[in-house]
Amino acid sequence: MATKRPRRQAVSTCPCGLAETYEGCCGRFHRDEAAAPTAEALMRSRYSAFVRRDEPYLLRTWHPRTRPGRLDLDPGMRWTGLEILATTDGTPFHTTGTVTFRASFRGGTLHERSRFERVDGAWVYVDGDFPAA
Repeated sequence: MATKRPRRQAVSTCPCGLAETYEGCCGRFHRDEAAAPTAEALMRSRYSAFVRRDEPYLLRTWHPRTRPGRLDLDPGMRWTGLEILATTDGTPFHTTGTVTFRASFRGGTLHERSRFERVDGAWVYVDGDFPAA
C-alpha cells in the first residue's frame, strides 16, 4: 500500500515580478511592516497593490498634495505583468526619483513615467506622465 505524501502548498511569486513570495516582498509593505527603501520598490509595491486591489495602501503611498479622495478600482481589470524600463535617482540617498515602467493588463498596456518624492522619510507617488511609445 502506497503512502500518500502531504501536498505542498503552492507558493506564488510576488505580482511585482521579483522572484520572491508576495508575503516576503510587497506584502510586508502592504501590511505596513516596512517602508519601501527606494522609489522602484514603492513602484513595484503599488503595482502589486493594484493587482490585489489594496486601495488603502495606494492612498497611503500617494503624495498628500496629489492624492485623490478615493479610488474606483475596476474589479474586471486583470493586471498581467510589470516591466521596469528605467529609473532615475530614487535611492535611499535621494529625495526624488522617477520610474518608467510598462504594466500589462488583459487587453493592453500602460506605459508611464512616475515621479516619487520622500515625505517624512517615506517614498510616495506624486504623479506620472505617459511617454510616447
